Amino acid sequence: MRVKKRGYHHGDLRAALIDAAVQLIGERGVKGFTLAEASRQLGVSVAAPYRHFADRDRLVAAVAAQACEVIGQAVGSAGGETPAERLSEAARAYVSAAAANRPLFVALIGVGLDKRRYPEVEEAARPVARAFLEPARLITEAEEDAVHLTETVVAIAHGHAVLLMDASFGPGPRAAAPVAARAADAVRAVVDHRRSRAGAACPEPRRDDERAEVDRLPRPGAADHARPDPGGDQPPASAGGR
Repeated sequence: MRVKKRGYHHGDLRAALIDAAVQLIGERGVKGFTLAEASRQLGVSVAAPYRHFADRDRLVAAVAAQACEVIGQAVGSAGGETPAERLSEAARAYVSAAAANRPLFVALIGVGLDKRRYPEVEEAARPVARAFLEPARLITEAEEDAVHLTETVVAIAHGHAVLLMDASFGPGPRAAAPVAARAADAVRAVVDHRRSRAGAACPEPRRDDERAEVDRLPRPGAADHARPDPGGDQPPASAGGR
């Protein structure tokens, strides 16, 4: 279904461009559209988007930030009576949210967004990392161990989601629930192995005011060494050279 062409007021053009980008990414992939095409879908001039986005990659970054917000809400609301269950359910929620919001997640992983160039993506991803870190801190004794466990769990969740997008577990939406369950099972196995290796049960929770280095944790869409997409849009002369 195409976005209906109509005029947009200056106040909501940015949001409309993000919505158009999500639709185009869902139809053609992250590199299958231009700012000019998004403009045509919305019935605005090709120069209008440059008031909000310097180029197409900036628009993709805004979509990726929205993806982080959606995933963060899903992971943050995951249930579980114990810290181990919260971790495994957070992994399940991550994969399920990615599957339910495929265009958003494809934007998140489809281009290597350098977090140094797009800090809004990094900032939006922080709640995702924290949602995994909080139960991990209740399972481990040392802060460093909590960070390591969080890194492992995020890798499991993100890896399953990426492979799901690639149809590595089979085509179609039917694969989403089984893959999410497998991610949850993998996290439980990691936690169980950790406990058996330590030879002790889950330690008492540490004080709420303890803080880990969240910035060290892996956050989806934050590739340090990514290169800008050479095929990205360049602003037209009428956009003020921005």
